[in-house]
Formats: sequence, C-alpha cells, structure tokens
Amino acid sequence: MSRIGKKPVEIPSGVTITLGKDNVVTVKGAKGELKQAIDRDIIVEIKDNTVEFKRPTDQIRHRAMHGLYRSLIGNMVKGVTEGFTKQLELVGVGYKAANQGNLLDLALGYSHNIC
Repeated sequence: MSRIGKKPVEIPSGVTITLGKDNVVTVKGAKGELKQAIDRDIIVEIKDNTVEFKRPTDQIRHRAMHGLYRSLIGNMVKGVTEGFTKQLELVGVGYKAANQGNLLDLALGYSHNIC
C-alpha cells in the first residue's frame, strides 16, 4: 500500500467536501471552492471528518493514482483554509527587495530594477 494514500485527509471545521457524479470532488472553504475529477477506479469515502482513498488492485497505475489523488485533495483542503504562501530569501551583498503594494521590486545589480 502507498504510505501517502493510506493516510486519511482530515476535514477541518468550516470546510465541506462533497463527492459529485462522475467522481468529482468539491472542496469549499473560507477562501474559495476547488474541484478535482478523480479517476473512476479510485474509491473515495467521506466519513465523519475524514476522506479516505482506496484502490481496487495493486496494478502500477492504481498505486500511482492512489497517492496522487490523496495528495491533491489534501492540498485543496489546505488551499481553502490557509491559502498558499511563498517565502523568498535573498542571500548575499548588493541585493535589495521592496514591496510596493502588490508588486515586488527587486534590485539585483542590473541597470534597472525588476518588478
């Protein structure tokens, strides 16, 4: 069994997960709504506050899809609750970064700044 696929996805409060027709999983939360179509061979079970994924056989394709869809749904739950962030770190001398509203202004030693 896949170690990733075996772990259930915990559903935090404020998030609703529904399984629609044609195996489409919808995740709704405070930051939006995301949808993902699941392969018809992968079995999705929504119980209490968890979502579990099961595969029918040990074929290579089923093993690959098992962990993939568990990770995708887990990331969707994280996306509608916390959102995604990216942290950058400038290392060295002569670099400067400034935040101008919604733009990042980088002075990296070129003749003009990069926005």
